[in-house]
Amino acid sequence: MYLEELRTLLARHARPDWTTAVDSVLISKVDRPDPPSAPSMSGTLLAVIAQGAKRLALGERVFEYGPGQYLVASVDLPVTGQFTQADPKQPALGFGLVLEPSAVAELLLEAGPGDAPRSSGGAPSGIAVSDAPAALLDAVVRLLRLLDEPRDRAVLAPLVKREILWRLITGEQGATVRQLGLADSSLSHISRAVRWIREHYAQPFRVEDVARQSGMGVSAFYRNFQAVTAMSPIQFQKQIRLQEARLLLATHPGDVTGVGHRVGYDNPSQFSREYRRQFGAPPSQDAARLRQAVRAPAGLLP
Repeated sequence: MYLEELRTLLARHARPDWTTAVDSVLISKVDRPDPPSAPSMSGTLLAVIAQGAKRLALGERVFEYGPGQYLVASVDLPVTGQFTQADPKQPALGFGLVLEPSAVAELLLEAGPGDAPRSSGGAPSGIAVSDAPAALLDAVVRLLRLLDEPRDRAVLAPLVKREILWRLITGEQGATVRQLGLADSSLSHISRAVRWIREHYAQPFRVEDVARQSGMGVSAFYRNFQAVTAMSPIQFQKQIRLQEARLLLATHPGDVTGVGHRVGYDNPSQFSREYRRQFGAPPSQDAARLRQAVRAPAGLLP
C-alpha cells in the first residue's frame, strides 16, 4: 500500500540533482542499470528503495537492496555502487534522508535512559540493510506528501523527520543509528579516526597513533575499525588516496606523477599499479576517459 504511493511521489518530485524542497531529503530516479561506479563517499544516510534495485560494495562486503528495503550508513565510507534493476518504463526510485548525529543525540536524550542502547561488545558495521516496517514507510510517505503542501512544510517536515529517525533508532538497525549520536560509542571513536585519515590521507601514519587519538587501545581500535569499514586503516587510507587522485586527474590529466605525489605516493610505479588495480586502467588512460564521460553521482542512494 505504502510502496505504490511512495513510487508516485518520488517519480513526481524527482530532480536531476536529487534535491528537494525539504532540507536533507533526497530523491533519486535512474532509468538504466549501469556498471559498478568508481568509489565515492557514502555520507551518513537513510536510503529507501521504492522501485528497482541497487548493489553496494564496502571493501569485500556486498549489500543488495530492493523495493521495500532500507539501507543505513552511519559513517562516511568509500563505497562502490551500481543500479541493477532500472529501465525507462520502470526507473529505479529511491528516497534518501541525511542522518545528523546531533539529531540522534537529541532524541536519545529526550527518550531517557530506558531507551539507551545496550553495549554489543564492539562497533556495528557502518552499513546495514533491512526490510522497511510499515511505520517507517508511512512516515516517509507523509514527509514526501509535504512536497505538495508548501504552507505546511516548514512546520510539519521537521516533526516527520524526527519520527523517521525515531523509527530507525527503535528498529532493527537501531544499534547502528543510536551509536551515531553517542559521543562515547565505539562507532564515534571510529568516526573520529575516519575523519582524521580523510583529512590527512597524504601523510604516513602509525595505527598506534591514530588509535590513541581516537581514545582506544590498538587491538580494540583495529578490530572495531575493521568491523565498521570492512577495511584496515591502511587500506582505508589507500582508498581515499586513490579517490582523491582520480578527482585531481580529471582536471590535471597530464600530471600523473605530480598527482600521485600530492596524494602521498613517493613511488610513481606503485601509484600507477595501485590506481590500475582500483579503476581498471592506468592513470593517464582513466583521466582521458573521465574527461570524455559525464557520470551520475555514485553514492549511496538507490
